[in-house]
Amino acid sequence: MRRILDVDPVNQRITVEPGVTNAAVSRAVAEHNLYYAPDPSSQIVCSIGGNVAENSGGAHCLKYGFTTNHVLSCELVLPDGDVVEVGGPTLDPPGYDLRGLLIGSEGTLGVVTKVTLRLLRRPEAVHTLVADFDSPASAGDAVSAIIAAGIVPAAVEMMDNLAIRASEEDAAAGFTIDAGAALIVELDGPGAECDTAFAETVALCQEAGATAIRIADDPEERALIWRGRKAAFAAMGRLAPDYLVQDGVIPRTRLGECLARIAEMAAKAQLRVANVFHAGDGNLHPLVLFDSTRPGESERAESLSTRIAELCVAFGGSLSGEHGIGADKACSMPKMFGAEDLAVMDRVRAAFDPEGRCNPDKVLPTPRLCGERPGPYRQHPLEAAGVIERM
Repeated sequence: MRRILDVDPVNQRITVEPGVTNAAVSRAVAEHNLYYAPDPSSQIVCSIGGNVAENSGGAHCLKYGFTTNHVLSCELVLPDGDVVEVGGPTLDPPGYDLRGLLIGSEGTLGVVTKVTLRLLRRPEAVHTLVADFDSPASAGDAVSAIIAAGIVPAAVEMMDNLAIRASEEDAAAGFTIDAGAALIVELDGPGAECDTAFAETVALCQEAGATAIRIADDPEERALIWRGRKAAFAAMGRLAPDYLVQDGVIPRTRLGECLARIAEMAAKAQLRVANVFHAGDGNLHPLVLFDSTRPGESERAESLSTRIAELCVAFGGSLSGEHGIGADKACSMPKMFGAEDLAVMDRVRAAFDPEGRCNPDKVLPTPRLCGERPGPYRQHPLEAAGVIERM
């Protein structure tokens, strides 16, 4: 389902099937000076259907929000075969927000078959910089200072030294190899306003201890900087044969403290963790590096990844910012939600899918997944068919 069904530049919207890639949407409307704001690092391959399932954000979510802020309506097939539409032609239709409920539900409420997206005009001006710091902690101080000054950048991204080295070897984007951390800050908007805010941002980075600041002089250099940032995940293959991508959220004022704890946990587990993430809203993406051919290393990596997610909750944050829960973090849900909260979520899910047909055993904890952890038992479809049995 990869068709673009309708482009409506006058009303700034586009209707696509769920298999259309994120980047393809912006390409399809570029001639109208429009674009689709959410931009996950995987945007050249990730689908709009996947973005809807996970409520994906990307580098520019600080200013422009997540998928839920840019979806007008969705057509979906319910488990009983009914085809329904949630949302409408406007951002705020009357009645219950079933569109908002669907987005981020990870395929547990139905199968999305059509999505209408909101498009934005290209900004008049865009300014981008890369600021080097001795440590992620000092880079975090710069992030706090920028936000405290009332500046809302389009994006604020951070990479630690391990991520910088891997990305630079892969993309040759001109990052400083020996920097403790790199902060990518991008501002956009009306020209005069953007110029003033950008000059203040440069000053704030300097005050926070930036050791060097590189300003993109043209669109080509800006694209090179972003290519380096978005190459970071794939570049981890240069450091280790395997890695796990974690996704958690913490208050941005605690970035330095949390990253230090992650480093301690990694050292104890005898593993390396690279950090590349959306610093502006505290959305961490720790990359746990390991070698699955070494006995016990996969298990240590999975354990460390889970403990990092739960650490984010302990810091006053969330188990996920945009990657979702799935089966991987379902057992951690009680760390963030009480039994009553989980029961309410289960009832909501049952209203759409009473028999648990859609993406079973995902998001909500079950005994099969979590051992002794509380959670309602759901019969697997293969069990109901007599193919498998409980032991």
